[in-house]
Formats: sequence, C-alpha cells, structure tokens
Amino acid sequence: MAMPPPLFAAASHASLLLPSPTIHSSTGSRRPFRLPLRSSRRPPVAAAAASGVPDEWGDRSPSAPEPPSQPDPPIDDDEWGRDDPSASGNSRPVPVTDEWGEPGVPEPQSTSAADPPTNDDEWGGDPAQPPPPPPVPEEDNEEERREELKRCLVDTVYGSDLGFRASSEVRGEVLELVTQLEATNPTPEPVQATHLLAGNWILIYTAYSELLPILAVGAAPLFKVDEISQEIDTNSMTIVNASTISSPFASFSFSATASFDVQSPSRIEVQFKEGSFQPPKISSSVDLPAEVDIFGQKISLGPVQQVLNPLQQAFASIAGSISGQPPLKLPIPGNNRARSWLLTTYLDKDLRISRGDGGLFILVKEGSPLLDQL
Repeated sequence: MAMPPPLFAAASHASLLLPSPTIHSSTGSRRPFRLPLRSSRRPPVAAAAASGVPDEWGDRSPSAPEPPSQPDPPIDDDEWGRDDPSASGNSRPVPVTDEWGEPGVPEPQSTSAADPPTNDDEWGGDPAQPPPPPPVPEEDNEEERREELKRCLVDTVYGSDLGFRASSEVRGEVLELVTQLEATNPTPEPVQATHLLAGNWILIYTAYSELLPILAVGAAPLFKVDEISQEIDTNSMTIVNASTISSPFASFSFSATASFDVQSPSRIEVQFKEGSFQPPKISSSVDLPAEVDIFGQKISLGPVQQVLNPLQQAFASIAGSISGQPPLKLPIPGNNRARSWLLTTYLDKDLRISRGDGGLFILVKEGSPLLDQL
C-alpha cells in the first residue's frame, strides 16, 4: 500500500499551482508582491549547519556541535626520536609541551619489564664489568718459544752419536731448528757477554769434518766417545778442547789448548798452541760386553772374557803405575792450519750454537738440565 505524500510536500505543490498575489498601487498599476529581504544574511554554510541535513522523510535534524579540539598527548622523545635520556629507570614526571607551546600534563615514566635498566656508558660498554686481563708480554712468548725449540733440538740429535750416525733427514731437521733459534738469539753480542760465554761446554752435535776421525773411533766395537768438550776462560782468553774415549780396558783423554782474539761482538779468532795427552786410565777389572756388532754380525765375547779373568791382577798393577805419570804435551806449529775462527750465532745460559770454518757446533753448558735429555 502506497504511503500518502507528506502534507508539506502537497502544500508546496499547491503553491506552485496558485497564482502569486498582486498588489494594486495607488496609480492603479499592478506589480507583483515580493517578500522583504532581511537586513543580514546567514552564510550558506552556517545556515545549512543551523537548519540541519534533511533525512529520507525530508525532516531536518539538528547536527551535533563539533567538540572543541584537544591538545596532543604529551611526548617524551627528544629531537632525534629517541626516549628522553633523562629517564634512567626512576619514575619521575617529565615536563612536556604540546605543538602550541602550552605545557601539558606530565606523565610518569616507568621502566618496562621487557627493557631492564642498563648502566652502559656512551660507548656501549658496561662500566661495572671488570677490564680484560692484560696481554702476555711479547718477551715471555719468545722465551717460551726458545725453550720449546731447544727441547726439540736436543730430542732430534739424541742417538746420533754427536752427528756421526745422523741421517740426512735428521741433519735437515737440525739445520731448520738451528736457523729458528738463531733468529731469536737473546744475546746479540755473545762475545761481550762473558758471564754467559765462560764455562765448560759439552758438544752434543757437530758437522765438523776434522772431528770425524775421533767420532769414527767411538763408533768402533768396544770403543765409545764419552765426551767432547770446550772450556772457555774469558779472563785468560784461552780455549781448551778436550776429548775422552773409553774401552773396557782403559780410557784415553787428549786436549788442545788455544788462545783467541776478539774480532767482532760475535766472532773470535783462535790460535792453537799445544796438544796434551793424558796417560790412559787402566781399568782394574775388565768387563767385556756379552757380544759386539761387527759389520752387522753379532760376535760373542764370552771366550775372551774367560781368558782375561786370570789377568785381572796384572791390569790392576799396570793401572797403578801409569796413573801417576804426567801428561804428554806437544807444541802445535803456528801455521795456517793451527788458526781458525769461531762465530757464535746463539747464546744463552744453557745452549750455544757456533759456526766455524769447519762446520757447525751445538754445545750445552755443563750442569744444564738439557743434558738430562741425552
């Protein structure tokens, strides 16, 4: 069923059909009637706002007045968008202003549970954390490296019979270790360090060709090179090279005395003066090994030991008569063969490495713990 049109709509349509009223003037002429205009007009926007907006029935409902603007909420960021650096975890009001420069309501700032307070400094470090331990001095690292190289060197030459039985591989390892030790020499002027240079030095390895005859005797059956040493006296500027060879019957010692002159902080010139042969020390008893190795064959010495047992008394009497004899000394001619030079490339309290015109010498000072490894 259709709804009847609203009354105000019918009235409006009727007004369109009725003729507009006319006013007769005194002169008898007709002029249309017009409503008088108001002296002040409301702006269209204001009038529309005052009259309201017509709804679907044509009614005009008054619009709700616009609420007054509220100031922006206070902010606590600085000019870079970060949190206020004055907030350090303690809840205290921070004065803020809005965009019009008016003071706003301060809001307390509290520490969030997800972001605990920190005591970092401006560099991001924690001042409460203890500083890292100081680095190990470089001198200590070099000292440890030298000690390790020395132990490796002594282990490498062990069992080589002072270098006489060293294989090519062992000789190469020895040269490599010697080169590394020479690069870390703690005594740049070894000749001037008399407190380290003076003393008795025991040879543990050599590549000196003139010592090969002595080493060859020590490699013969029933013979052994007990020791080759070099004693340096910095007060008298003398050097004594001594060798001792032992056998089941006796031991033999001989030496060569020389003087030296300093040529540089690490080089000396040696002049041999005389040779000395100590009387052999005859063993009061002969103790032969059970067998010897000759050219790869094992030979038993039991029968020889049985023959020598009755001669024990004779050996004891010979040893007593020879032991009191003075050493035999022979002068060495002062020619070029009696001269030599010695360059010390490494020196400390335990180890000395020297190079001469005849080869390489590695010596350990008497009493050093390095000798316990041999």
